[in-house]
Parts: sequence; C-alpha cells; structure tokens
Amino acid sequence: MMNMDQIAGLAKQIKGSVRQTIGKAIGNRSMQIRGMAEKSAGQVQKACGDMKAMLKKAM
Repeated sequence: MMNMDQIAGLAKQIKGSVRQTIGKAIGNRSMQIRGMAEKSAGQVQKACGDMKAMLKKAM
C-alpha cells in the first residue's frame, strides 16, 4: 500500500510530464522547464515516501 508522499509524488511526476510535453509541443520553453522541475520534485517526494514505507516495514 502506498503512503501519501508516494501518491503525491507520483501525481507531481505525472503533472510535470504533461506540462513538459505540452510546453515542448507548443514551443513554450518556460512551461517545459516548469514541467521538468515539477517532475523532479515529484521524484524526490516519492523517494521520501518510499523511505518512510521501508522504515515502517523494518520496524
């Protein structure tokens, strides 16, 4: 079962990917960069959630 950080991180990754793709498609470099940043933030948040899940499982 996924915790809230994992879910929110995955959602940010998806949202960032969509924003990045749309930015690339319409030629908006700023939107593309925001999408990449959001995707990266989502990866970090999901990794934190993964660590929490591992620690909880270990206890």
